[in-house]
Amino acid sequence: MLLKRGFVLVSVYTAVLLSSAGCAIMPMSGPEDHVIKSEQTVNGPDYGLVKLTPTVVDIVREYGPGAIAGSFPDNRPPPSIKFGIGDVVSVSIFEAAAGGLFIPAEAGVRPGNFVSLPNQNVDSAGFITVPYAGAIKANGRTPSEIQQDIVKAIGNRAIEPQVVVSLITQNTSLISVLGEVNTPTRLTANAAGERILDVISRAGGPKGQGWETWVTLERHGKRATVPFGALVYTPANNVWVHPGDTIYVYREPQIFLAFGASGSQGQFPFDMWKINMAQAMAKAGGLLDAQAEPSGVYVYRREPRELAERLGVDCSKFVGPTVPIVYNADFRDPAAYFLATKFDMRDKDVLFAANAATVDTAKFLQFVRVVIATANDTIVTANNAQILKLNLRQ
Repeated sequence: MLLKRGFVLVSVYTAVLLSSAGCAIMPMSGPEDHVIKSEQTVNGPDYGLVKLTPTVVDIVREYGPGAIAGSFPDNRPPPSIKFGIGDVVSVSIFEAAAGGLFIPAEAGVRPGNFVSLPNQNVDSAGFITVPYAGAIKANGRTPSEIQQDIVKAIGNRAIEPQVVVSLITQNTSLISVLGEVNTPTRLTANAAGERILDVISRAGGPKGQGWETWVTLERHGKRATVPFGALVYTPANNVWVHPGDTIYVYREPQIFLAFGASGSQGQFPFDMWKINMAQAMAKAGGLLDAQAEPSGVYVYRREPRELAERLGVDCSKFVGPTVPIVYNADFRDPAAYFLATKFDMRDKDVLFAANAATVDTAKFLQFVRVVIATANDTIVTANNAQILKLNLRQ
C-alpha cells in the first residue's frame, strides 16, 4: 500500500512539474501560432507580419516574380541596323546617262544604267573603298548614311549618281540565343525588329515545358529574368530585342515548401507557371481538421524593401534591399479563401500551417497519461510479485 501511494505521489509530482514547464517540451512541427504573431525570434532574423487583406493582395500583385519591362522600359522598336567591322557589303552605283564615271558612252541612254562593285568587308579600320570616292566610313553607320557620303564624293564627276548600299553578310548585328532552346545559335538581327518570343521561336523554341522555363535578357551588362509564361500572358514583358542582346533560356521548376498541420509536408512543384495560395494549400493536402489552427496559416517570403514599406512594415530594423515578410491568412473568415485565390505564390515560398492550441494541450495530457500509466504498471508488477511470493509460502 505504501508502495502504491509512493508511486502515485511521484506521478502527481511529475505531472505538476510538466504542467509548470508548459507545452514547450512537447514535440511540434513548427512555431506556435501566438509566437509567430508576436513577431518574436530567438536566433533568426527579424521579420514583418502582414495580415492578408484585399489592399495587401492588390499591392503584392504589383510586384511579380520578375518584369523585363521594368528593367528595359524603352518600348520603342530597335534602332536601324548599322554596319560593323567584318560585315560584307555590296555597293551599286547608278548614273542617269552613259558616258559618266561608271557607264561607258557606247552603252547608250537607257534606264537603270548601273554598275555593281565587288562585295567587300568593312575593314578593321571601319572603312569600305569606292572607286573615285576613296575610303568611306562604314562602321557604326546605316546604309543611307553611307550612300549619301558616296554620292557627295562622286557627285561632281558622275552623271546624277544614285547609290544603293546593301548588307550581304551580317557578322556584327547579331543576337545570341543560348541554353534550353532546340537550336542555340547567333541570329542576325531583323531590320524590321523582333521581340523576345520571335527570337526564341527562330531558335527552335524552348526544349522543356513552358511553366518550368525561365528567360533572361542581357543588354549592355544589364539583366532581367522572368518565367516564360510572363512573356506569353503579360505582353509588356515581350520587349523588343536589340542587336547585341543575349537571351538565355533555362529550366528551373518552381517549388514551394509546406510544413506544419497540412495534409502533406515537403517540397511541391508548381506544375504550372504560377499558382495561388489556395492551390498551394490544396497541393499540400489542405489543413488537417483535427490539428490545424485555421487563423494561423502563413507564407514566408523575402520582399523588396519598397514593397515592405508600402505594406506598413517598419523597415528601420532591417538592412539590405529585401525584408523578411510573413503573410498571415485567417481561414476562420470565409472571405479569406477569396483572398487566397488572388495571392500568388512565388518560387521557394514556405507555406506553414500552425497547430491549434488544443493540440499541444492534448499532447501534454497524453504524455501525462503515459507517465501515470508507467508508474501504475510498476505498482501492478510489484503487487503481483508480492501475491506470488505469498502463494509460494502457503
